[in-house]
Amino acid sequence: MAPKQPSSIEEQCEPESEEGEKTGPGLPSEHPLAYDAPDGGWGWVVLLATIVVLALTLAFPSCISIFYLDLQVAFNATNSETSWVPSIMTSALHVGGPLCSVLVERFGCRATVIFGGVLSGVGMAASSFSNSMVELYITTGIITGLGFCFSFQPAVTILGHYFVRRRPFANAMSSTGTALGLCALPFLGDYLHHELGWRGSFLVLGAVLFNCCVCGAVMRPLRPRKSEAMRNGPRAISETGLKVRVLAMIRSFPSSLRRNMAFDLFSSNLRFRVFSLGITWMMLGFVVPLIYLVPYATINKMDQSRAALLLSIMGFVNIFVRPPIGVLFSLPWFKGRHIYVFSAALVINGLSNSICCIGASFQVLLAYVLVYGISMSVVGSLMFTVMMDIVEMSRFPSALGLLSIMESVTLLIGPPLAGKLIDRTQVFTYVFLACSVSVTLSALFLMISFYWLDRRDAAQKDNGSPAEPAVTLSTEGQYSIVPTGGVNSPS
Repeated sequence: MAPKQPSSIEEQCEPESEEGEKTGPGLPSEHPLAYDAPDGGWGWVVLLATIVVLALTLAFPSCISIFYLDLQVAFNATNSETSWVPSIMTSALHVGGPLCSVLVERFGCRATVIFGGVLSGVGMAASSFSNSMVELYITTGIITGLGFCFSFQPAVTILGHYFVRRRPFANAMSSTGTALGLCALPFLGDYLHHELGWRGSFLVLGAVLFNCCVCGAVMRPLRPRKSEAMRNGPRAISETGLKVRVLAMIRSFPSSLRRNMAFDLFSSNLRFRVFSLGITWMMLGFVVPLIYLVPYATINKMDQSRAALLLSIMGFVNIFVRPPIGVLFSLPWFKGRHIYVFSAALVINGLSNSICCIGASFQVLLAYVLVYGISMSVVGSLMFTVMMDIVEMSRFPSALGLLSIMESVTLLIGPPLAGKLIDRTQVFTYVFLACSVSVTLSALFLMISFYWLDRRDAAQKDNGSPAEPAVTLSTEGQYSIVPTGGVNSPS
């Protein structure tokens, strides 16, 4: 007789004690409740692998800007048509989140990371043979972007399994991977561009992305507790067949997808609704400057190597600023104030784009990348912290899945809209000005909305009316996704 399945996700996440109390039989094989996190040991190897994965995935779309003008010439494309390439890649990286969660549930983190590495490597290598922009949209955009999603999300998930007590430190260190990629990839892309052209560069970059498979290979699952191994051993042996696992995944796909999409949370939690709308609005102009910075500099007669250096400097700023920022905002005084620090940093980030309107000299753009990089570090360090303040940890992964879907829409349309503006006006500075207005307004929306919500809750508390229930930040019963940041998702 088949074992009785739990009727809800809460039952699936209920642990069984050493004495044999109940644990849901649907507990995923890599669920943190089934393992003792070592907070060290092999976890340091996993941390290093996660840093490399984040460097190769989240920072990669900015590297495409090195080849922006080459793609325009090769396919006689407009700015709007060319900008769809990094736009689709970034959007696919986010929109695939819920599907990635389903794959992790069924096949585990290691297999999903390896699959993502294969997908991104094949997609990037295949793009070197593209003969039209549409083929680039499919290979570089959709296939490579989904491969990035399937690699980075399970990487940070398994990192959360290996670290519990040291999890904030591990997440802060792993987030530097994006900054490292932002430092190294522009240099690599510029070197390959001079030596091999864009087609040869894309082929070599595809080979580089296969290193995600190597990183995934070292992300071995944690050993289950003895009681879990004894309880689940025979059942695990009987269900190891690939056919059984694939059929089970297909049957449970609709329910798994619903579980990783927080539509009910969006309708019931006003703070989450405001935050998700503000972040979606922010993404309309947040990543556009990273895509158009190098073309803006090169079209104004700056050497492409110096233009690529600007992106690398921004990456170095993130490397040195993010760790102390993470430590500083972990102090008790900032508890409850994260949203205001986040919004203030976002205001500075938005206004910094107007610096580019002064001119396109290296000195001006250097000042821009320094201000942008510092404010970006604060935004990236606090984005998920703010989200954890307003959403219960048990619902965090599903909330992240919904937010990823929402922001993927503005990430998709932002760069092409900017390209259309350049095609119409032939003036790059209008793009940076538009991004400045969009990001600044989204920051003010978040700041004013949360200030109003805080005042409302304080008034209700003074009047004895029940306010919104406090969020429980206990680590027990957490789902498996432990997010860290990136360039395109600002963390």
